[in-house]
Amino acid sequence: MVSTRETELLARVPDGLYINGTWQQGGGKAIEVTDPATGAVLKRIANADAADGIRALDAAVEAAESWAATAPRTRAEILRRAFDLLQERRDDFALLMTMEMGKPLAEANGEVTYGGEFLRWFSEEAVRISGRFGLNPEGTGTMVVSQYPVGPCLLITPWNFPLAMATRKIAPALAAGCTVVVKPAELTPLTTLFFVQLLEDAGVPAGVVNVITTSTSSAVAGPIIADPRLRKLSFTGSTPVGRKLIQQAAQGVLRTSMELGGNAPFVVFEDADLDKAVEGAMLAKFRNIGQACTAANRFIVHESVAAEFARRLTERVGALKIGRGTEAGVTIGPLVSEAAVAGTDALVQDALAHGATLLAGGKRPEGAGSFYEPTVLTDVAPASALLTEEIFGPVVGIVTFADEAEGVRLANSTEYGLISYVYTQDLARGQRMIAKLETGMMGLNTGLVSNAAAPFGGVKQSGLGREGGLEGIQEYLSTKYTLIPVS
Repeated sequence: MVSTRETELLARVPDGLYINGTWQQGGGKAIEVTDPATGAVLKRIANADAADGIRALDAAVEAAESWAATAPRTRAEILRRAFDLLQERRDDFALLMTMEMGKPLAEANGEVTYGGEFLRWFSEEAVRISGRFGLNPEGTGTMVVSQYPVGPCLLITPWNFPLAMATRKIAPALAAGCTVVVKPAELTPLTTLFFVQLLEDAGVPAGVVNVITTSTSSAVAGPIIADPRLRKLSFTGSTPVGRKLIQQAAQGVLRTSMELGGNAPFVVFEDADLDKAVEGAMLAKFRNIGQACTAANRFIVHESVAAEFARRLTERVGALKIGRGTEAGVTIGPLVSEAAVAGTDALVQDALAHGATLLAGGKRPEGAGSFYEPTVLTDVAPASALLTEEIFGPVVGIVTFADEAEGVRLANSTEYGLISYVYTQDLARGQRMIAKLETGMMGLNTGLVSNAAAPFGGVKQSGLGREGGLEGIQEYLSTKYTLIPVS
């Protein structure tokens, strides 16, 4: 049941498209945003069509020159004001995310902190954009290397972290001097609409940030990507969709950033501190209800400690409380949709059919909402889809290994390479794992690595480019080299 506070908050969330500094209605039938914990409609919002998308790009193009010429300090101060406003409104943002996405309120508060850090970090990076100046090796001229905004950008964000994924893309783009069109996910668009209202309050000029919500993503994004005025595409989502977008972007030779799927190995060696490993597993697997590209997907545990690790983990999983994220004590909210529940259950049933042993969960509970029980499986067979597909749900699948070489082989036996987790007390082994595991990120004796000051991204089919850190702003800058001959 929606509380009075929730009703009042929803009334303050805009329901239109945000184009050139004004709220507008879309050309399509209204989108219904629902609460995954109850199935109830939270709000009806505008639905952009292809023409709306081009109007948003028009606005970004028109504002591009003036925003690029805006002093870096001014851009920095706007982002810093946005950070400060987010801290003032953090309770509203946390509640809104819990309502539309389902995560427990405590985790939603954590996302406000995390998402806000991108605003603060890139407010500081905006004034540090630099170049190089010096004599060339031959002594015949002076080399000047300078950096400029890449131009208008299309930013496509996912549903699972509706605030942090928006700030992680918008903040570096604005810091670099780029204008943007943002297309949030259809399932969780309210947080982005509420956030762009905050950006307006922080002083972002009209046309610099434009937001289009739509139920026909490809039909709306396609013409924008094909438009020669667009210069950058950033996408977070599945690898299959990412491949299609890369193909489309290739026609215009667009700069692309792709944060795609994951199949993270969680490797526990025989010398691991099991208490820390279990604690890390709870974070790496059940944070965000398992709906994260960084979620541990395959638990690869040394055969000498596998039974004890599984026992301790199952005990912890049994203590998790399922419910609507606003309820006191809830640690596992709903999956984002009924389709997500069906997909998660299909992976579990496939593993069981291949001989896996069920230690906990394994089904959806009775009642309303798209919930799925936290699940632990051991003896997962190599042929199980659970080991090859991204789970995106609260399911642990455990396999064993006999020695370091086998552990590395199992960890790398995937087309993905976003993140890995390793638990060992052997420093030399930890160093070897940093070198040997084929992932863009790694947590060594920790189950949580994301940080605004660190480069986030993967290798292989987990994507291209990096978000966050010193590297994040470079994705939105073009480099120019100029030679000045010696007189």
